[in-house]
Parts: sequence; C-alpha cells; structure tokens
Amino acid sequence: MDSLTQIVLGAAVGEAVLGKKVGNRAMLWGAIAGTIPDLDVVWRYLTDTITATEMHRGFSHSIIFALIAAPFFGWLVHQIKKRPDVGWTGWSKLFFWGLFTHPLLDAFTTWGTQIFWPFHWRVAFNSIFVVDPLYTLPFLICVIAAATRGRDTLSRKRTNNLGIYLSTAYLLFTVLIKFAVNHKVEASLQEQGITYTKISTRPAPLNTVLWNINVDTQDAYLIGDYSFFDSQPIVYKTFPKKRTQAQKWIERDEVQRLIAISEGWYILEKEEESWVYNDLRFGLISNDENDSQFVFRYLLTENDGTITATEDRPTPKNGKKLLIDLWQRIKGN
Repeated sequence: MDSLTQIVLGAAVGEAVLGKKVGNRAMLWGAIAGTIPDLDVVWRYLTDTITATEMHRGFSHSIIFALIAAPFFGWLVHQIKKRPDVGWTGWSKLFFWGLFTHPLLDAFTTWGTQIFWPFHWRVAFNSIFVVDPLYTLPFLICVIAAATRGRDTLSRKRTNNLGIYLSTAYLLFTVLIKFAVNHKVEASLQEQGITYTKISTRPAPLNTVLWNINVDTQDAYLIGDYSFFDSQPIVYKTFPKKRTQAQKWIERDEVQRLIAISEGWYILEKEEESWVYNDLRFGLISNDENDSQFVFRYLLTENDGTITATEDRPTPKNGKKLLIDLWQRIKGN
C-alpha cells in the first residue's frame, strides 16, 4: 500500500500496543515501524533493475525480518527513552506488530509480498489497489481523533480500535468482492465460448467497484474490465503473445527472471530497434484514444552478452482526463 496508509496502520498498531503507557509517542514510533519495510527501495540505487525488482517486498517484508528487527529497534528506542515501565520488551512488541502488519496489508495488493521469505512464494490476493481512499480515510480519521483524547480514556482506545476494525472489515470485504468478480468473469468466458488456462482480476485505481481482467489463452492474452454497474457483457481486447518471434530473448536468464517476477503474465515485443518486456499484471494506461501502453514495461538492451532492463513507465499526458474516464467507467457501460 501507499506510504500514508502504512503510516496510519503503524500508528494505530503502536497505539494499540503502548498508547496507554506512552500516549501519542506510541503512534509516532508505530508509524516509524510501519515505514521501515519500504526502505527496501534503496536497492534501486545499489543494484540493477531486475535484482532490485526481485528484492522489492522481499526480506524486509517477511516474518523473519519482523522477528529479527523488532528486538533490535526495541532495544534502540529503550536506550533512547529509558522507560522502565515499558522496557525493552514493550518497545520490541510495538515494533514487531508495526513491522509485521505492514507486509500483511501489502499481501492484499497486486504486487504482493514475500512474507514467507526465504521461500520464493509471493503472497498476492489482488483484492485492493495500492491507493484506496475507502480503506485509508476512515482509518486516518479514527487515528487522528484518538490522538486528541487522553491516553487513559476509554474513548481513545475505542476510537483507535474502531479504525482498526473498519479497515480490517473493508479489507476482508474486498476479498469477497474479488470472488464475486471472478465468478462473473468465468461466466462471461463460458458464455462467449472462450477457452482459457487462467484468469487474473484486480481492482482498478482508487476503488473496488471497477475491476481489470487478464485472461490467458493458448496464443493470446485477453484484457478487459468489469464494473458492478455494468449492463453490457464484458468486452475483451486481444493481445497476441508473440512467443515465436521473441524465443531467443525468452531463453535468456535475465528475461527468465523477469518472467518469474511477472508470474508468466508478459508480452515480449520489438518496438523499432528495441525489445520491450511488458508486465501485464498491472494493466494498461491510456494517454489518448489511440495510445495505450502497459503500466509496467522494461526496455531491454544487450551489452557484452548481458541483458540490461530499464524501467520505462508511460507518463500520463492528461491526469485529469484519466480520472474523469475512470469515474465514467466505474458508473458502468
């Protein structure tokens, strides 16, 4: 999830663990704990793109990291604060839950997280977009309201807990929504006589009403979307896999690593003189009616027998239009 959401979650967890003893400082340290796992972005500046992508939401988002790092950070804060009533164990408990709930939340997003690192199993429920106001705003309001009340008051505890309960209920509700969407997609494919091997659904930006759909068939991927307000059948756009033309590149180790990252959802194609690796998991972005590109794409170049991938995300030319189009599509077809 986005940084603000993780800060809010960490603050709420910190309050739940130590708020009664240290007041708003528990929220502060909880927010810091909730931010620490995302410091793995530093790998972008220390290694190549493929390796950095593999390490994103890896070790720092695992149970092992939480177990190792929590006692260290707990000891560090204990040395700074010297609170006998809290002690090393109290601060360690706060940091453990702040570090652990971060990857738990990320597991519901499309990118997922390697919570069971070192096992190469990325948990991704694909039920919530990385920025979702319906998750974050009520949670944020409850945390702010709790912070304004006395640390020994029952209303402070209840308000903070309300934020945790509401956000958790919404998160679980998105999983139920996803099941309903998958059922709708499977029915539409059967009605249209489409044979497929697997499907992938994920919410469109900022909501859980409109969902993007990927369908894997023998020679092509089908991409469509579905809103709960739709009155027309789901329409799929076809994207040929083009495996034969790109076979020599597909066999290369660096490309195989990208394929593993994208869980097999990819199209490798030649654009002018360059080869481009498209990660299909995050869908398309449109700059105008005739110009759509995949959100995650990498330019591949070869030097001295080594393939280098450079991230090439398309930049929206008209952000306001994208939001208007998104809202119109949410309202149904």
